[in-house]
Amino acid sequence: MARLAKAAALALAVISLAKPAHAQDTPLISGGAGFFSNTPGGQTSYLPEIQPVLAAPIGKKFLIESRALLSEDFFPNPSVHGYDHAEFIALQYLQLDYLASRHLTVVAGSFLTPFNVFNERLSQIWVNPFQDGPLIESIADFSSGTSLGAQLRGSALSRRKYSLDYAAYFSARSSNQQFNAGRAAGGRLSLYLPEKRLEVGASYTRQLQGVHENFYGAHAWWEPKDTAFRLRSEYARGHHAQGYWVGVDYRSQAFGGLDSWVGRIEPIFRFQQTFRRDNAASDTLPATNTQRADFGLNYNLPHNTRILTSYSRVFSAAGNSNLWETGIVYRFLFPTWKGK
Repeated sequence: MARLAKAAALALAVISLAKPAHAQDTPLISGGAGFFSNTPGGQTSYLPEIQPVLAAPIGKKFLIESRALLSEDFFPNPSVHGYDHAEFIALQYLQLDYLASRHLTVVAGSFLTPFNVFNERLSQIWVNPFQDGPLIESIADFSSGTSLGAQLRGSALSRRKYSLDYAAYFSARSSNQQFNAGRAAGGRLSLYLPEKRLEVGASYTRQLQGVHENFYGAHAWWEPKDTAFRLRSEYARGHHAQGYWVGVDYRSQAFGGLDSWVGRIEPIFRFQQTFRRDNAASDTLPATNTQRADFGLNYNLPHNTRILTSYSRVFSAAGNSNLWETGIVYRFLFPTWKGK
C-alpha cells in the first residue's frame, strides 16, 4: 500500500508542476478510491484500489484524457498459511482528442475499445453498481478493454426526437507491456430517443491478427423520465461463444427524495448467461454454458461515497458456486490548480 500511495503522490506532483496558459483550461483530476472484498467458495480476498482520471484541455480544440489503475490484491495462500499479495500499477488508457467539429472528434493513442457500451460507461469503480463486470465484458477484447491507434466518433445526426451517434476505430498490434493491444477494426452505432430516454445500438469488431474472427454486439439502455429506475442490457457474439446480461437498479423518491435515508437505498439485480458454440478457447467466456444471477443492495452516502454489497449464484456444468462481494467507493473531483 505504501508503494501505491507513493506512486499516486508522484503522479499528482508531476501534473501540478505544469502551468496553464489560461485559467479556464485548468486540468481536472477525478476518479474513485475503493476497498473491496470478494468471497468465492469460502476464500476471501481483499482489494484496495484507486482509479484517478485526468482531463487536461489544451486550448479550445485539444483534450488529453487518461485513467490509471493502482491496486493491491491480498489473497489466501495455503503455502504460507496466510495471505499473499500482488500489486498492479498501470495506465488504463492515454489519448489525445481533437474536437474537429460539432459532429466529429478525432482520437489518437490508447483508448477504451468502443464495443458495446459497458467498457466506456460502467467500467469505472465509482459508476458500476456491482463490484465486477459482466461475463461477456471482454468477449471482443484482446488487451483488457483498450485499443492502440485512432478513432473517429461523434454525433452523425441530432434532432429533437432522436439522435444518431457513431464510433469507428482501428487498432494496431502492440506487445508493449504498458500499451498492449491487438490488431483490429470496428465500430458502434447508437440511436437515442430523448422523449423515451431509450438508447439502442449495435457494435462490430474484426480481429485482424492470427485467426481472423468477427464479433457482434448490441445494447439497449432505458432510463424512464422522472424516475430513478435504470435498465441496461448487452448482447455479444463471437466465433466460439455468445452471451448476454440484463441489469436493473432503482432508488425511491417517494419518501423525501433521493437524499432521504430511504432514497439512498439502491437495490440492484443482474442476470447473465453465456453459451459455448464450440470448445475452442480463443475468448474469455466460461468453458461451459453458464448462468449467473447477481443480487445486490447498495447505500449511497453523502459526499459521493457508496457502500456496495452483492450475492451471486453461478449455475454451470462445471459446478455451481456462490460469490459474496462487499466494498466501499469514494468519488473525488478537483482541479490541479486554482482557476477563475
